[in-house]
Amino acid sequence: MPTYITKSEQETEQLGMRFAEKLPGGAVVAMYGDLGAGKTAFVRGMARGLGLDCRVSSPTFTIVNEYLGKRELIHFDMYRLSSADELFDIGWEDYLNRGAVCAVEWSENVQDAFFGDEIRVRIEKLGDLQRKITIEGAEEC
Repeated sequence: MPTYITKSEQETEQLGMRFAEKLPGGAVVAMYGDLGAGKTAFVRGMARGLGLDCRVSSPTFTIVNEYLGKRELIHFDMYRLSSADELFDIGWEDYLNRGAVCAVEWSENVQDAFFGDEIRVRIEKLGDLQRKITIEGAEEC
């Protein structure tokens, strides 16, 4: 299980970019971390790694943002959901069937929606800028 230490938001994004370059279509990335840990920064890097040139923001109020290009990234924010049932109500299985890479922030709120083949990314704040990022279920970046 690879663990990385990043020392800035830009390094967190760069790690996300290197990580996403190796992701197959249909990969589900379950992300864990406190508020402000850097999950969205990691997803911004993922978008670049997938060849997408778009502005990535947290979909806290919309729940889902879709980024289209050479590859597709679907970015979920489960902060406001209280169960996996609510995720299924918004069409979770339809999103999965599209073959896009799915990045899911606040995955702890929807654990029952995963099938056991997801990649887990845990981001922990070590200080103002420093982060410890653990990736479980994927190759090293």
